[in-house]
This record gives sequence, structure tokens and C-alpha cells, in this order.
Amino acid sequence: MTVLLGSAGAVFARPDAPEGGVSAQDSFSTPVDGDRILFGSIGEASNLIPYLTSDSASHEVADMLYVAPLRMNKDLEPEVWAAESYSVEDGGRRYRFTLRKGILWEDGVELTAEDVAFTWKLVCDPATASPYADDFLRVKDLRVIDRYTFEVLYDQFFARGIFTWMQPILPKHVLEGQNIRQTPFSRKPVGAGPYRLKSWEPGARITLAASPTYFAGRPHIDEVVFRIIPDMATMFLETRAGQLDFMNLTPLQYLRQTSGPGWRKNFNKYRYLGSAYVFLGFNMEHPFFQDVRVRRAISQAIDRQDIVNVVLLSEGEPAFGPYKPGTWAYHPRLKPPTCDREAARALLGEAGFRDTDGDGILDKDGKPLAFTILTNQGNEERILTATLIQSQLKKIGIAVEIRVVEWAAFIREFVNKGRFDAVMLGWTITSDPDIYQVWHSSQAVEGGLNFTRYKNPELDRLLEEARITPDQEKRKRLYWRVQEVLADDQPYCFLYVPYSLPVVQKRFMGIKPALAGIMYNFEDWWVPRALQRHTLTP
Repeated sequence: MTVLLGSAGAVFARPDAPEGGVSAQDSFSTPVDGDRILFGSIGEASNLIPYLTSDSASHEVADMLYVAPLRMNKDLEPEVWAAESYSVEDGGRRYRFTLRKGILWEDGVELTAEDVAFTWKLVCDPATASPYADDFLRVKDLRVIDRYTFEVLYDQFFARGIFTWMQPILPKHVLEGQNIRQTPFSRKPVGAGPYRLKSWEPGARITLAASPTYFAGRPHIDEVVFRIIPDMATMFLETRAGQLDFMNLTPLQYLRQTSGPGWRKNFNKYRYLGSAYVFLGFNMEHPFFQDVRVRRAISQAIDRQDIVNVVLLSEGEPAFGPYKPGTWAYHPRLKPPTCDREAARALLGEAGFRDTDGDGILDKDGKPLAFTILTNQGNEERILTATLIQSQLKKIGIAVEIRVVEWAAFIREFVNKGRFDAVMLGWTITSDPDIYQVWHSSQAVEGGLNFTRYKNPELDRLLEEARITPDQEKRKRLYWRVQEVLADDQPYCFLYVPYSLPVVQKRFMGIKPALAGIMYNFEDWWVPRALQRHTLTP
């Protein structure tokens, strides 16, 4: 799933070796159970039904509660999970899955193909209004063959078909007949994954407990705690004090504040280009931003390299589009826009903006060229980025205000409802380059992921064609054209792809950095008995 990031980046890419010398992992070899891990989370989860929310805080928790037929392995290749086997037939128009026997929901009921069929129908139901419905709506039919086997039929090849079945299965026996938008399940879920919800203290923490019935074997770490700390500086102090075991560092923290002997003794640091990008998105219903010349002028006036140098301390790369450098869909010739403020001023002049009253701010028809950038509380990188953009745009006569809002309200009351002039946010970059859910005009509805309300018929056609094209070379060229359209139209100012900079307490064993990052095998992490800090009561 594509999710909105509350923090600086996500842990999904190829890392360098951990820093800090020889880790404790070299001294222990036999995994044991026990202990607790404490994560820091800038925002609180809004809903633990993953089909109803797009924020990362919710998905980080929900990802540990549910299972799916398939998932990505360490090399970002599909592998079976709840499925025992699967096949793709008829040129990609038919999928056949056989689920493992004996997978139990946490209430003891067995997970079956009926749960998969129920999930499909639920997500497709217009009353659910899921931002992730499109993948499931592409399915012509889902047939339950027997208790553990089901077939999925498509009218034509669907490039994202395999990724659709990496999305979580929900329990039919619990949710059937309920109003999915009002069910208490959203805060008291029943899953079949490696962890179960133990407690939720609003505004403070969410605690998960290892599931003794998880089909792949009980996770070694007894408890996972997500502490809600809506400020990166406070989170860093808590990590340094040993009150958090894992956080994503800011570049300043990574480069200058975590190099002492205490950090080297107690933590491993990781560094790799993240699978995420940060952007400034324009509300296309705002009268200023309906003129492409204004959007292009703003993009040309922004110095992305300066932002990377100042905000990220060079721990990132300037961006021009929605794909990660080095991936197969990434355009080979496009470059981030060069900062050219004279050209930006000329474009604004063409659009009819002049400084008629001599106050330094351009205006048109008596209205000053002014807008507000909305971003989320707790993410100092985005706030600093917005501040730099404010300064850069002032140089060409644009007045910018900055408004910072608490994460849950930011998503619920502003982003989902399109109540903003411009918004600064980050998206994860998924393994498949299909970006239909974020960019297709059909998704430009309240609660949809196309919350900037951008609509472009050519882009729609390209996205539609790319997802039904089996030839990867042809598909690649379609996505190159997608990037050209976005570069020309500038509905977002794509700003940068940051490095992921996670830090983890050294007592945690089993961390094996790979192309998928470090969290892909979290259920295999463990802590040697002698290093465990928490003895938990069942």
C-alpha cells in the first residue's frame, strides 16, 4: 500500500553496513523469547482497519496485526505468506491461491478462503469508501473453490495484480454485517498476524503482544510498544536516555549527535536511500494554482539542492518525480528543475501578476500572490523545508505563510477534505511503479489519495495503459512519459528523496539488512537473555 509518511522517511531500501563497530550480534547465536521493543511514532494511529486509512502511523501498527496471501521478501520479490502456493495463468488473467491450513484468528477461528472473499467484497463496497479499492475493483470475479483455495479472475492482464494479494485479510466472522465506518473493530481489531493489540492509551502509546497462535511461529520479542511523541527532538532525547529502542534519525542527529562512545556502545546506525519522497502539493481547486504558469514558476524558484544541503545536510537527493533513483521506472534523462528565478518572474508576469502597490508582493486583480503551506507537527525537516521555500519564494514576490497541524487532525480534517492551499507531505515509493491511486482523476474525491484534485486526461490514459501492459519495456516507457507529464504540469513540486537513517539498540539480534531494508524480518528479531531489560507478566 502507498502510505503518507508522518516522519522523514521509511525503512524500505538497501542499507549500508551498520555503523558503530562490532555489534552484540557477533556474541550470540541462539534466539530466545522475551523483552520489549519501544518505537517512537510522531503521530497516533487513526484506525487499525488498513483499508480505511492512508497514514503511516496506522499502517505501521496494522502491518503487525494481519496477514496477506503474499508479501515481499528481502529482495523485494513476491513470496508466499498466508498462501501455501499460488499460480498465475491465462496470461495473467487468472490467479489461483491455496491458503495454509491451520492459520488462526486470535479468537481461535480458522482463517479460510471465505475471509479473502469477504475482504474483497468489503473493500469494493462503495459504502466502505476505501482509498485502496481500485486494485480490488479490477477483479472480475473471486471464486472460492474450497475451504483453502480461491481463484481470482481479471478481464485482462493487470500489472498490479500480484501486489493486490499482498494486502491484509480481514475476518468475516467478526466484521460481517457491521458498518465498517463505525465498527469498534477499528480500535479493537482481531488479526491473524505475528502480534495482537494489547492496549491503546490514546495520545500516549499502543502496545502489541506476541501472538502465541501465529502460524509461522510466535515472534521472539514479547511486546512492541509504539510511543506517541509528536516531536523529533523529544524523541531523540528519549532514545538517548534508553526510553526508546528504535527511531528514524534526522540528518543532524545522524551526522553530529550520535557519534560519541555511548552511541557506539549501545546502538547500530543504518544509512540508505529511502523509498519515499517529499513534495509540495498544490490544491488544484485554488484559483492561483489552476494556472500552470504559477505552478511552474514556483517550482523554478525553489532551489532543491539548497534544501537538500541545508535541511538534509546532503543526506538525500533532489527529486523531479515520484520514483526512486536507480529503479527500473525512473526516467533516465529528466533532471530536477534548475533554480532560475528570472525565468520564474517572467512566467508570473505572463500569468498577469505585477507588484502594483510596491509592497514587494505580486498581485493580480487586487489579490496578492499569497498562500499557506500546511504540514504536520513533529517533522522538523518539513517545517524547515517550508521555511526555506517561504524565503526562496519571497525573492520572486510570493508571500507564503506556514501552518503546522497535529498529525491526526492534519490528515483527517485538512488533507482528506482538501482544505489547504498547498501541502507538504511525503509518500512511500512502492515496489511496483503503478501510481494510479495517487494520480488518476478518479481518485480526486474526498478521502481519495489524489487529494490535490489533479486531473489530466493524458496522464489518466498512460496510467490505465501501463497497468494492463505485460511487456516491461513498453510499460517502462509509459512511466517515463508519466514523469514527463508531471514534470511539465507541476501538480507537485517534487522536492527530495531522503536517506533513511534508523538507529536500533544493539541488544536486538537478527537484524539482516537487505534490499527491503531492516524491518522485513522483524518477527525474527530477538534479545539475548542476559541483555533483556523487561520481564513481562502474561
